[in-house]
Amino acid sequence: MILTSDQVCSNRVVLVCGHYGTGKTEFAVNYALGLAHEGHAAMLADVDIVNPYFRSRERRKLLEGAGIRVISSSQACSDADVPALPAELLTILENREIRGVMDVGGDPVGARVLARFQPKIIAEDYKLLFVLNANRPEVRTAEAAVAYLRSIEVVTGLACGGIVNNTHLCGETTPEEILKGAELAEAVSRETGIPVMCHVAERRFTGEESLAGLKLFPIDIYMKKPWEL
Repeated sequence: MILTSDQVCSNRVVLVCGHYGTGKTEFAVNYALGLAHEGHAAMLADVDIVNPYFRSRERRKLLEGAGIRVISSSQACSDADVPALPAELLTILENREIRGVMDVGGDPVGARVLARFQPKIIAEDYKLLFVLNANRPEVRTAEAAVAYLRSIEVVTGLACGGIVNNTHLCGETTPEEILKGAELAEAVSRETGIPVMCHVAERRFTGEESLAGLKLFPIDIYMKKPWEL
């Protein structure tokens, strides 16, 4: 089954968290683009002050070309990690005419920026998504992944509402890798009671028979290092 962004998550505000290297920014960018293509007025806030390599704000031209307003923690210098959040970030929480996506830092320290807005977030129709990649050593077991997920909840004061399986090996990804991640995601879901929202896969895998039983969210790859573009 192939899902649209709205079918993955229909909440007005979506917070995307996950361990460094899970591909959460790739998911956030594709999810926001999907919302725009589906006719929604969308905003994406890059509040990742942890990862120096893959930032959604680096695709500002692509996103704004699709009609998505981009908010970042460092407007003037895309290479700066400044733990200061712009006042316009509140627009995502206060303007109920738009669909907001927040790309959050890749560990509990990075996710701590959400704690500042916790009272406003919980007053809105939101969902915190935990992006999982079974090939990351720190979250490759259900026990470790659950502990990491719970640590993000403690730091942010927010309850996780969905799991996104984004297991990949970059260009070496195979259907078997995605299925391996699906097993881990389901194990985490059973342990926590949090539903698996989707299984992320590059578009080249959408016709793969072995994945036919999964709720697939197809993506394009945008977040490459400068020397790979």
